[in-house]
Amino acid sequence: MVLEFGGLGNYMASSEKKWYVLQTYSGHEKKVKTTIDKLIPNKKLEDVIFQVKIPTMDVAEMKDGKKKITKRKLMPGYILLEMIMSDDVQFMITSLPSVSTFVGTKDGPQPLDVEEIKNVFADAEGVESEVETPKARFFYKVGDTLKIIDGPFANFTGLVDEIFPDKGRLRVKVEIFGRSTPVELDYLQVKTED
Repeated sequence: MVLEFGGLGNYMASSEKKWYVLQTYSGHEKKVKTTIDKLIPNKKLEDVIFQVKIPTMDVAEMKDGKKKITKRKLMPGYILLEMIMSDDVQFMITSLPSVSTFVGTKDGPQPLDVEEIKNVFADAEGVESEVETPKARFFYKVGDTLKIIDGPFANFTGLVDEIFPDKGRLRVKVEIFGRSTPVELDYLQVKTED
């Protein structure tokens, strides 16, 4: 289906670009992003739609005894568009396959404010890149009792002695042969004791 819309020039002159949240069918985010990316040059929307992003972050996981970094969606079922909103462009985008609606009120799509954008993107200044820093999925505090689940000390229990968040590691004091021994471990090698 080909959609043709006129009158975008007048609307663009009086409006500014903002970030909007578009709801998609879950698991169809990449498909919708690709469709919008193709729509922009085809419909000459370069001055209306500036960026299309699927907010992701790298997450560290242990699989088969090895640390692996995987990309995870921060907001499954949603993509972000930096754009100048108009009724015509809103209709064009929400008519695409696998798209539900723009997030907003009964009055229409609501743009994100600066604080919301900072919460979604690591680079809050230009909102140019997706989050790049790998994050462990578990966070502990000094004094927590943890069970070691990987490595030479697997199945031992210990107390968190020191945390190195920038490295994704922590020091745990483990009781070995009746002595408290500090062991430095990756966040992914431990879990809270059940």
